[in-house]
Amino acid sequence: MAQSESKNSIQVIERMTRLLDVLANSPEPASLKHLAQSAALHPSTAHRILSALVNERMVERAEQGSYRLGIRLIQLGNLAKSRVSVRELALPFMRELHAAIGEAVNLSVRREDEIVYIERTSGGRSMMHVVNVIGGRAPLHITAVGKLFLLEEDAAGLGEYARRTGLPGHTRNSLTSLTALEKDLEEARLQGYAVDQEEAELGVRCIGAGIRDDDGALVAGLSVSAPAERMKSVWSVLVKQTAENISRGLGYRPGT
Repeated sequence: MAQSESKNSIQVIERMTRLLDVLANSPEPASLKHLAQSAALHPSTAHRILSALVNERMVERAEQGSYRLGIRLIQLGNLAKSRVSVRELALPFMRELHAAIGEAVNLSVRREDEIVYIERTSGGRSMMHVVNVIGGRAPLHITAVGKLFLLEEDAAGLGEYARRTGLPGHTRNSLTSLTALEKDLEEARLQGYAVDQEEAELGVRCIGAGIRDDDGALVAGLSVSAPAERMKSVWSVLVKQTAENISRGLGYRPGT
């Protein structure tokens, strides 16, 4: 008997999930007939489950007997979102990327006019030590991920950043003029990733891709750092794909 009850409970949850998925894909309130057909349920079964969901405020009855997602789902979604740690979510993906290429993989976020490194995976064979250590900071315009955050600025915002910071150089390769920075950022926009060509530290290159949340906001950046002679441009594909996987884990859906 217990096994049968457990099976029935799982079946109800599966049916409930199908109904919620149909509602999620319906821009307008959906009728009982449409919901039952789309979820492959008998109308009486769909009605019974929907009534329970209405009682729990996960679904609301709209006009003319139609249904839409309820306010409790928003509350639960916001609660879940607030508890998602980008670092915890990203770390398994970072380890996988590190295993594939054998170089340092960094996770960083923006804090005012700087990038702050909040996680790093590395096998230790690299001698890099200047900017890509946990808690380390670097100006936006000399790092791959920092450039991605500058791409989020409009022309006025980018110009203000340049005036505010003076675009200080750290190496002979640093971009210290607004014109050079704008050209570099345009290349990054077209590529879908940004690079640091020994701009923060001589002998070290970096490839970075953005991580976005469910609202499409850029919340972090993933990057691979390596000695210049070991850096491979083909890694950009892996970096972009890994960043996209992390973004999907945060609920990001391109084009929605």
